[in-house]
Amino acid sequence: MHNDMSDREQTLQMGVRRFGRVNWLGLQTLAMREILRFWTVWTQTLLAPLVTAGLFLLIFSIAIGPSRSDVMGVPFLTFLIPGIMMMTVIQNAFANTSSSIVISKVQGNIVDTLMPPLAPLEMVLGYLAGSVARGLFVAIAMSIVSALVLGQGIAHPLWALSFVVLGGAMMGAVGIVAGIFAQKFDQMAAITNFIVTPLAFLSGTFYSVDALPPVLQKFTHINPIFYLIDGTRYGVIGVSDSAPALGLLVVLSVTTLLCAVAWWMLKTGYRLKS
Repeated sequence: MHNDMSDREQTLQMGVRRFGRVNWLGLQTLAMREILRFWTVWTQTLLAPLVTAGLFLLIFSIAIGPSRSDVMGVPFLTFLIPGIMMMTVIQNAFANTSSSIVISKVQGNIVDTLMPPLAPLEMVLGYLAGSVARGLFVAIAMSIVSALVLGQGIAHPLWALSFVVLGGAMMGAVGIVAGIFAQKFDQMAAITNFIVTPLAFLSGTFYSVDALPPVLQKFTHINPIFYLIDGTRYGVIGVSDSAPALGLLVVLSVTTLLCAVAWWMLKTGYRLKS
């Protein structure tokens, strides 16, 4: 009996958690918390983005009118739909993780997330689950509305789904990093207004990259959000400025790097435990 207790104590001291290598219950709980955060206020987090996207399409269709020539061989309104869809996914995925962490830090209850026996990777995955789910809900809702109102289907569903999921994960990781870095709402607003929003608007959402001067084309091609917009456009309407496989590789690489940064921040307690 004494030997059994010694072996158990030694095992616990070696860092092996009693519920296994992965705390599935804790991971599921964090993921459900992040999903319920936006689901309980769906009029703000899901309906409002749809209204905003619809206003974008309405304003452009009225301002430009039917005289606008085709872009990349498709009508301009059809060209806009996937770009606005991904831009909406990006904004919502980023807002989900960043607001969750900043609010917890400002209110002082971030300890409720840090104290449970969750590994840094499990926390990253839990936060990302909320961002990906919110992005998917928005994208699916926009796809349904586009199909019913405008008759726009999905040319390549798997490609579209891949870019929406990766877009939610990438911007969710950006939100984790930004949320941990920001100490107050003003800093979070600055990151949103001066980094996230410009990158989203200057990524080919409303225009083809071929229409830009060579210098701006080079700048656009180093913007990872461009590949999200472009890949989603290929998935929805079947045309793109660059190869979708290249875009998928770029987005996957950037997402992995951002997740590694988020993991390091959570592991070291950067701006969380001080």
